[in-house]
Order: sequence, then C-alpha cells, then structure tokens
Amino acid sequence: MNFNAVATTIRKDLVSGLVVFFVALPLCLGIALASNAPLFSGILAGIVGGIVVGILSGSHTSVSGPAAGLTAVVVAEAQKLGSFEVLLTAIVIAGGIQIIMSLLKLGFLSSFFPSSVIKGLLWAIGLILILKQFPHLLGHDPDPMGDETFLQLDHQNTLSEIGETLFKFHYGAAVIGVFSIALLIICDRIEFFKKSKAIPPMLVILFGILLGSLFASFGQKWNLLSAHFVQVPIVESLKDSLNFLIFPNLAALNRFDLYQAAISIALVASLETLLNLEAIDKIDPLKRDNPPNRELFAQGVGNIAGGLIGALPLTSVIVRSSVNINSGAQTKLSTIFHGFLILGSVLLIPEYLNKIPLSSLAAILILTGLKLASPSTLIQVWKEGKYQFLPFISTVIAILFTDLLIGILIGLGIALCFILYSNMKRPIKKVLEKHTTGQEVLHIELPNQVSFLNRAALEMTLKKVPPQGHVLIDANNTDYIDPDILDLIYDFQNSANVHKVNVSLSGFKEKYPQLLDRIQYIDFTTRELQKNLTPQRVLDILKEGNLRFREEIRLTRDLKRQLNVASGGQFPLAVILSCMDSRAPVEQLFDLSIGDIFTVRIAGNTVSHKVIGSIEYGAAIAGAKLVVVMGHTSCGAIQASVDFINKNKTALEATGCENLDSLIKEIQKSISVKDLEDFNDWEPLKKENYLNNLAYKNVLYSISQIRQKSPTLRELEFHGKIAIVGAMYNISNGEVTFTTPQ
Repeated sequence: MNFNAVATTIRKDLVSGLVVFFVALPLCLGIALASNAPLFSGILAGIVGGIVVGILSGSHTSVSGPAAGLTAVVVAEAQKLGSFEVLLTAIVIAGGIQIIMSLLKLGFLSSFFPSSVIKGLLWAIGLILILKQFPHLLGHDPDPMGDETFLQLDHQNTLSEIGETLFKFHYGAAVIGVFSIALLIICDRIEFFKKSKAIPPMLVILFGILLGSLFASFGQKWNLLSAHFVQVPIVESLKDSLNFLIFPNLAALNRFDLYQAAISIALVASLETLLNLEAIDKIDPLKRDNPPNRELFAQGVGNIAGGLIGALPLTSVIVRSSVNINSGAQTKLSTIFHGFLILGSVLLIPEYLNKIPLSSLAAILILTGLKLASPSTLIQVWKEGKYQFLPFISTVIAILFTDLLIGILIGLGIALCFILYSNMKRPIKKVLEKHTTGQEVLHIELPNQVSFLNRAALEMTLKKVPPQGHVLIDANNTDYIDPDILDLIYDFQNSANVHKVNVSLSGFKEKYPQLLDRIQYIDFTTRELQKNLTPQRVLDILKEGNLRFREEIRLTRDLKRQLNVASGGQFPLAVILSCMDSRAPVEQLFDLSIGDIFTVRIAGNTVSHKVIGSIEYGAAIAGAKLVVVMGHTSCGAIQASVDFINKNKTALEATGCENLDSLIKEIQKSISVKDLEDFNDWEPLKKENYLNNLAYKNVLYSISQIRQKSPTLRELEFHGKIAIVGAMYNISNGEVTFTTPQ
C-alpha cells in the first residue's frame, strides 16, 4: 500500500468536503424556505444525505441532500396532506418504495436516458446557477438561494429578478461578489491553484468574511444586512437541538392520499437521482460508474432515516456533486465528511457560519455553472446533428423556463419522439438481395430485441412489398420479439396469398412455434438453373457477388438446406483456377455457397495436365458455363520466382524442396530476364507494380496453355457453351477485375 498516495487522497477528500459543506449549507436552508418547510428540515436532509447516504452509496462523487427539483412536489403534497408531520410519514414510505425498487433492480432504467437529455440537464443546471446566483452575487437576495424554478416565491421570475438586481444591488455585497469572481478566475490561471482545486474557494470564503467584517464599520450602503449572510438557526445547547426535530404522524397510515404522496415522492426522487448519476458519470474525470441500484437503496434508507426525524426528502444533487468534483474529490469520504461538518457546525459554531456572505458562495456556484454550461459542449452537440441537438436544447429551455422535473420530463418526451421517429425510418436492417436465379428478395433482418417501437416501421415495410415479390423475415439473431410484432408477422403471412406475396421465414422455428421456418425462393444451384444460364450471366453473377463481398452485404443462405440439396448432386456455375494464397478464399470473394462452383487452387494458378483435366471435368461433364483463371496482387509465388532468377538459383537450391522446381519454372515462363536488370535497386513502388503486372501476365499465360492443351475446352468455347476469362484479385480492397483475353 502506498501510504503517501492514501494520505494525498484523504487530504483532497477532506478539503473537498469542506468546500461542499460551505456551498451545501445555504442551499439546504434555501430549499427548505422554497418548500415552505421548517429551515432545520433542510439542514437535517443535508446531514442525512451526507452521512447516511454517503456511507451506503456506491458512488465516489455523488452528494445527496434536499433537492430543488422536489420543492414543487413537497409544497403540493404538504398542502394535500394538511401538515408537515403527515408529509414526513409519506417520506418514510417513499424511502421504503425506493428500497423495493432497488431490490427489483429498477436502476437499469438509467441506461435508457438519452445522452442528449443528460447533457441538456448539465447545461441547464450550469445556466441556472449563473442566472440564479447573479442576484445573490450583487446582494439582491429576496429569492431563496436554493430555488431553481423560473417562477419565484417573490413573484418575480429568473429574468426579471436579474433586471431588478441591476437597480437594487448592494454595494458591499456586490464588491465581495465581484472580487470573489475575480479571485477565482486569477487562481484558475495559476498552476499551483489548478493542482489544489479546493484552495481557491476557501480563499474566497475567507476573503468574504474579512470584507464583510470590514464593511460593518462603513456606511449603510456598504454594511451587509443579515439577509446577505448565511442564516443558520442558532442552537443554544445540544439538548435544545432536539426541539428542532419533528416526527412523522403515524396515525395517518390509514389515509389513501398518504400513499399517493409517497409514490409521487419516491418516483420523482428516484428519477432525479438516476438522472444525476448519469450526469455525474459524464463529468467525473476518472469516469467511474455509479451503481444505480445501490444508489436507490442508499436513497431509500436515507429518506426513511430523514423522514423519522423531520428532514426533507433526499436525492442525489448535481450542484453539490459538481462542486465536489471540481474541488478534486477522490472518494466518497468527501461526501461523508461534509455531512459531519454540517452536523458539527450547526450544533457548535452556528454564529460563525452566519458571518459567511452569500455573495462569496454565489461566486463559487457561478464558476461551477460556467464549467457545466461550457460552449464546447454546445458546439459538440450541434455537430452531432438534429437528433441530438433538438432534445438537448429542448431540455435546456424547458428546465430554464419551468423547473428541473418538468424540464427533464419535456426533454425525455422530445427525445422519445425522436426515438420513435428514428425507429420508424430505420427500425430494421433491410437489403434487397438478388440471387443466382434472378429473383429479388427483400431480406428483413430483425434486431436482437424487437419491441413495439418497431411495429409501425415493420408494418410500413411489409406493406410496400409489391405483388409477386419475395420477402424474407430473418430472426436468426433475435433473442426477443414482442407479441405485437409476432401477431403482425403472423397476419402478414396468412394474408400473403391475397396480396400475392411470397413470404419466407428464418430463425423462428424453435422460439416461436406459431411461425415455422420456410424458404419460398431458390437459393442454390439446380440443373435447370445451370442449363438456362449463359456464360455472360455467370460472369455477371460473379461480379455481383464480389460487389456484395466488398460492401459486406452477403446473401442470406440456409446452409443446412443447401447441404441436403447438394448431397443429391452438383450443378456448378463456374470453374475457378486460383492461387492457393490464404488471402484469396474464392467462395467468399464472390459470395458463393455450397455447390455453386468448382475451385482448383495451386500456387501461382499454374497449369498442368492434372489441372486442365480438373477444369475439363467441371466444364465438359459437370456443366459449368465459365472458366476463370484468377491471380492476385502481392503473390508470394510470383515474388519467389523473380527472387530465384535474381539469385541465379533453382527452387531446389534455394529452398531444398524437390517438387517446387516444376511449379516455379512454369511461372518463370512469363518472366523476361532482361526486365530484371538492376531489380534490387528499384524503388519499392516500382517493384510492386512490376510484380503485380507479372501476376497478370501469368494469368494470361495460363489461359493460353488451357486453350492450347485442351481441345475439349477450346471446342466448348468456340461454340459459346463456355467462356474462358482472366481475373485479378486486389488483396488490399477486395476487388476482382475481369478480362476476356482472345
């Protein structure tokens, strides 16, 4: 164990926890005030969120406490239930619901939040911090510091409050705020403070306390009022602190509306927590995962504990978490420490906390907001296209002009609309396949998970299949198909005769017995197909297959079915003489299958009596319509043949292989020794071009030998029953180029 590293981590966590404590304290009070709840309920929520949730959470950086996103819910439910004590009972039940959600592993829902909405949430929070803290920065504090809603308790809104601040700012608070901003910016440019991220906020707080004390001796315009400072309730003694505790009214357990309120609180708190966890993952410099189910459990325990002593409901809070990360937190020790600091300071030194100017804290939050709402994020999302940008900007605008919860729901709704639209346009992979028979088959490959979201687009695709058309619905790679989709396919299959459409199914047999696999088109070579094809059509089939190979859209084939058919006979389309190079697998290059071709493979695609005999069998007896001699670029046999000439050695002398000589000598018949003068001094590109041209010359030589030595093949070619062509395969791009030498 590296004790220095551990000590450094602990030091960073403790300092980060201290910064978070200073920021969290006024936010706890402000959210309590915005929720029409006792001020101490916000402080208790901060304590429970830091200590209880911090200990149980699996997150390294998340900080929990009372959340602005829950203020509207708390106000509404408290009014319905009639008292804060009954609301506390609902909070306890809500915590139990969250524990059940964690045991059911519902935290997986966080994986479905679109990244555009998460980025929009972060950006909106950044803008809210800037806009909402600007009045506090200049000493205009009628709205609680933790309020994030557009319409405020003081009957202003976010924008009108800024306008009013310009005419009602306080000189002393404004000087503290502006100098605090300047100090943070200066520190951000100094390398020492960049490494010690938590020191600048601490300097700002100390600077604010000193200036606040100094301004107390100035005139009325400069002297800060109590409203300009943190206002922690004063606890005279530990015994008196118990008087601030409020306990739930368990007599209300028989009320139906209590459980409605508990469900509302649990769902909203869980949604906000899961969204915040996703957002925290994105800004955590170490990119650590936060286990969502464990977080739901921790939040549930925290809400039960908090509800039993009079605390507001808890969630993971992005503002506190962002400050925590920006202050250099390494582990959740910072979160726990901040909770203990709230507890200890409220009990022991509340009068000293009340000397901290709100404008100093506002400066810290504004700089945090600037980091969250960075222009680079906006530019990045813009470049990602409208499907990312529109949900992003909609989330930002909705959160700014409503509140956190409504804004997120609007953003999720818009993102869902884009998902539905995208699924309608590109729900499934579909390729129009052209088989050797000339039949065109619309191949629809279902994804791994086929949900109801795919129904509209699949139905639209099936309706567009023309009369006499062929469609293959492929479920070979599918693990789950929604019952609605199964019904759609079943109905389409049953009505196929009416619409005169041929429906083939693959991959359904074992999983979905109501839909049996069947292939309604011919995807193998038959005697009749072979008989009716011309040499030119076979050549076109090879060209089409090579194009599919290069574009990675291979035909779908039922190999088991083709094996059964091929066992009864073979009716090849072509004979291909190719090099034995492992990089030139013929069937794959032309997207062919079992029984489609004869392949003769030999190094350098050289010709011998045995090779010609094999070609004669394929063309004259088995009925193939095309003979292809295929060479390829970067051929090892060609390279070796040239090297042996340059070294003035035979293959036997160079390699010790007795039987290699005859093959190399056959290739060397295509080589002019005069062309190899100074070969070793050539540039690499010149050598490469020469060797590739030599490979092509070798193809032409092999074709001439086939025609010269096989009267049978020459006769078939003369009468147009076969064609003999050459080909070169480029191993770098997969393209096969054909030529028809005379």
